[in-house]
This record gives sequence, C-alpha cells and structure tokens, in this order.
Amino acid sequence: MMLDERPEGFRRVTLALAERGHPHAPRWLNVAARTAQEAADVLGVQVGQIAKSVIFRRRADDVAVLVVTSGDRRVDEGRVATIAGALGRADADFVKQRTGFSIGGVAPLAHAQPPFTLIDRELFRFDEIWAAAGHPNGVFRLSPQALQALTGAPVHDVVQP
Repeated sequence: MMLDERPEGFRRVTLALAERGHPHAPRWLNVAARTAQEAADVLGVQVGQIAKSVIFRRRADDVAVLVVTSGDRRVDEGRVATIAGALGRADADFVKQRTGFSIGGVAPLAHAQPPFTLIDRELFRFDEIWAAAGHPNGVFRLSPQALQALTGAPVHDVVQP
C-alpha cells in the first residue's frame, strides 16, 4: 500500500519524521496495536519498550498534556499535575480534536495542536523504543534520546512507584 493510501494521521507522522531526518520510517502493522501489550506482542519486544502516549486535559487552559512513558508503567497524575497544572480527564473527542489522532494511535509528534509534553525517565532504561505513528496500525522505532530531540520535551519522573 502506498503512503497516500494510508490514514491521514500515519501520513502526517511519516512526513514529520522524514522532515526531521529520522532514520526509521514508520511501519504499518497487519493488526491494530491499541495497547502497549498488543504492540509489544506484535513487535516481539518487551512491553516497557513501547512508548505509550497518555493524554490529559489541563484545566486552566484546556491544553492537551501528553505524557510519554514506558508501556509497563502507570502515569502518576499527581506528579504530572505538579509540573503541568491541575488535570482533567481527556475523552476520545478531546484527544482527537487536540492531537488529530485517535486513542491507541497517538504519536509523540505531529499533533494538530502542540501539547504540553513530558517524557518519563523510565523510557531511558532501553536503547530502543517504539512509539505510535498516528494510527493503531502504525509504529516507529527510535531511542529515548531521539524522542527527546524530536519533541523537545523535558524528562521527568512521572510514574507511580
């Protein structure tokens, strides 16, 4: 299948990665990987190597707050709020409107509206990680250092102990 036949979110991430000179083009999976466990199973990697995107709604200004963390960790909302401000729940419509992606395919870059982004330090346990590429069937390979370079996001400890 050609790139122009892929869903819009996947195309947007593919182009953003190419524009930034990222060496690994996104992969299109034969099955949807909506959870970190599903992605790890399909890719044959540890669930911690999946860079999952968790979206919150910042109460003060309705900005999307994106936390990228290891698939084997749970985000500590209180720790995120200490850095980003009071948080609310982000439903599927909010996620789609702010990011341009559906839940299960939220990439760490190429958002419709720039989110407030945090990267969790736990990702740095791995040399190679995999992130969603704008669609539940799309993923791309990178290092935690490349994730930080691509997003410009700070690294914090924002998961539950």
